[in-house]
Amino acid sequence: MPKDSAGHLIPGRLPAPRTVPAAIPRPEYVGRVAPRPNTEGDRYSAAEVERIRAAGRIAAGAIEAASAAIVPGVTTAELDRIVHEYVVGHGAYPSTLGYRGFPASSCTSVNEVICHGIPDDTVLDEGDLVNLDVTAYLDGMHGDTNATFLVGDAPEETRLLVERTREALARGIKAVAPGRQVNVIGRAIEAYAKRFGYGVVRDYTGHGVGRAFHTGLVIPHYDAPEHDTVIEPGMVFTIEPMLTLGTTDWDLWADDWTVVTRDRSLTAQFEHTLVVTERGTEILTLP
Repeated sequence: MPKDSAGHLIPGRLPAPRTVPAAIPRPEYVGRVAPRPNTEGDRYSAAEVERIRAAGRIAAGAIEAASAAIVPGVTTAELDRIVHEYVVGHGAYPSTLGYRGFPASSCTSVNEVICHGIPDDTVLDEGDLVNLDVTAYLDGMHGDTNATFLVGDAPEETRLLVERTREALARGIKAVAPGRQVNVIGRAIEAYAKRFGYGVVRDYTGHGVGRAFHTGLVIPHYDAPEHDTVIEPGMVFTIEPMLTLGTTDWDLWADDWTVVTRDRSLTAQFEHTLVVTERGTEILTLP
């Protein structure tokens, strides 16, 4: 994703395909057009939760490793290389690699890219922001997380967007409790974002995760009463709000992955995988 004369991102050149050692188990969808439907629900035993936590810890560690390299002049492909080597170096498979044909081990979404940016020869500039989204597959379970980082010194408007998106995630997590409906999560996030005039992306949501990369459970980040699944102890899912400085309308690039704000306004995102406990939640994607 290099940039055009207006400073907006355009598709770049992809690096050579990355390989994973044969000894590392693959998710069932690798080499297939699409994953098999999830039929096992969204609740997990304590032992299964620990397996998700182990995968989530690797994903979080990969983001931590790559974030140390975020400086002006680095390419998103280089960040993906760091992620890839960290994940496979810890015996896990990078879940995005080969998922519905996705060609990389992470998503790197820069500036106006809402989500699913493909790492390439885009060079990060001073004042940019970049979201790193990493999922690791280990011992039959996926752990999914992402975070947005500033590149060098960024304008206050950009810095505040990142800080407030992180806080929006925290408020969404705090809203989770057994017996509530999942729509309380989005209600808390949207109420907070509206205080600053931010847009809350509606068409890309949180999701169930664990045995499957995406189980079919939808976790909206806006007030959506129609999403009335009741939260139960043992459920595992992601919360991953995407906030924008402008419109929430979006365009999809010809690669069928990269989603950008239609007005090319900045957008930020944070995500954790969490398990519902008897009293609230526990984050499973910490280093």
